[in-house]
Amino acid sequence: MASKQREDLLCPVCHDIYRNPVILTCEHSFCIDCLKANWAERETTECPVCRRRSSLPPMHFALKMECDQVRASGSEPLCSLHAQKLSFFCVEEQQLACNVCRDSETHTGHRFQRAEDAGQESKTRLQESLKPLRKRLRLLHGVKGSCDQTADHITVQAESTAGRIKEEFRKLQRFLEEEEVARQTALREEKIGALSKEISTLSGLIRSTEKELKAQTVQFLLNYKDVIKLYVKEKWQKQWDRDIIVYKRKWVSVRDGIHPTLGLG
Repeated sequence: MASKQREDLLCPVCHDIYRNPVILTCEHSFCIDCLKANWAERETTECPVCRRRSSLPPMHFALKMECDQVRASGSEPLCSLHAQKLSFFCVEEQQLACNVCRDSETHTGHRFQRAEDAGQESKTRLQESLKPLRKRLRLLHGVKGSCDQTADHITVQAESTAGRIKEEFRKLQRFLEEEEVARQTALREEKIGALSKEISTLSGLIRSTEKELKAQTVQFLLNYKDVIKLYVKEKWQKQWDRDIIVYKRKWVSVRDGIHPTLGLG
């Protein structure tokens, strides 16, 4: 019954279920687009089946709804020519056929298989074709995974190495800063200590000399030789000049050895 119903809904021009059907006055039905194309090609308004002249009627909504229901029913596809079940597969033509098509002159001498058998064989061949593709895909996933792991490892190593280098630079910077402070402190203490000692010695000598200068002439002359031994201007002046030169050289050495690029001095 379903095959008969479907067969009654096939357009004589396209041999498919009507789309936007119209019914002529001769009661033959067609897809409206099929009818227009047929008339344009033949340059006539005759019915493609009985050749009776007719005008273009409006679309038949009841017939359209019936066609839409059959099309949406999800029923198994049927032969577009004979509305029969497509039970066979033509090996030469590589297409499905109904029992009427199989026995027609179009397929004379052709080899046929049952549709189920042909479908199973085709699925098996396709499954075999997929095996090397799946193997290749697994291999590519494995290679990609290895590449991702290597890239992650390299990134971690690079970050770790960069961190260690930065830390070493920070340590070196702290060491240089501490060394600079230590050298400056040592130089300052050495210089200040030496200067303080020199000042103390000179101050004592001056006080002693001034005291002798205030003594009576006789007493002054009695002590003169002892005083003159302690105070020799040229000796103290030369020693002072040498000390100044030594201090200056030490300062320049410390400055240039610790931060040659800071522009100190």
